[in-house]
Amino acid sequence: MSERGPRKPVGPGRDSPWAGRPRRVAQEGAPETPPARGQAAEQRLYGLNAVLAMFRHRPQALRKLYLLESRMPELKPLLAWCVQHRLGYRVVESGDLDRLAGSQHHEGVVADVLKLEPMRLSDWLHALPSAAPALAIWLDGVGNPHNFGAILRSAAHFGVAGLLLPRDAALALSGAAARVAEGGAEQVPLVRLGQTDNALAQLRGAGFRLAATVVRDGEDLFAAELPHRLVYVMGAEGEGMDAALAAHCEQRLSIPGSGAVESLNVAAATAVLLAEWKRRQP
Repeated sequence: MSERGPRKPVGPGRDSPWAGRPRRVAQEGAPETPPARGQAAEQRLYGLNAVLAMFRHRPQALRKLYLLESRMPELKPLLAWCVQHRLGYRVVESGDLDRLAGSQHHEGVVADVLKLEPMRLSDWLHALPSAAPALAIWLDGVGNPHNFGAILRSAAHFGVAGLLLPRDAALALSGAAARVAEGGAEQVPLVRLGQTDNALAQLRGAGFRLAATVVRDGEDLFAAELPHRLVYVMGAEGEGMDAALAAHCEQRLSIPGSGAVESLNVAAATAVLLAEWKRRQP
């Protein structure tokens, strides 16, 4: 949440369905590879709520499914979809899922799905209800996937309209982030920003004000005026936000505390900030 000096920008066939009875995976899951030209990129999701949320919101994105036999009753509609659309699924052992997910926290299901690409800022702004209250989060340098997932979960809970990602940010939705988000990754649009000055102009033209969230020397969050269209700018976990970006924000906000620790974790701080804005809405 703290501020830092200027930062150098960071450089920018589907398998055939399996016939007959489900088979076990015998090899370790391969890492994602770049798609061929004209072919949509895929990614690997895991975690029960993450996979179910994907299926509720965009079932057509599903490409392959791996699951424990014990998960079959909970995933019955998803399995029926696979059969209807001739998509392969495999009943496997827990160790196979560990390797496919690269994690033991898969909760008994792994899915290969089409990637959900971020929206353009202009398209996102056009889709917002005109002049209605709206809250967004600008993630400036946040890189930890578990923090990203926790932020997505809080954002979905409090009805955030979008997560804004700088054009040079390496941050993207991963399987780990989607699992921690517990379905929130399917609820909150990701928006890829263009050049910073243009993004600021577009946001202000749509009635948004920006608030830099800082550890100290900001207005008390609970006493400050919060506009009905607001973008919270959240800095990196260790370095904080870019000083030049903070200088372009209309507000600087701090979360008051006991002083026993310097600050909150970025994901925890985000949840507090979102709750306070939501509390003030009619």
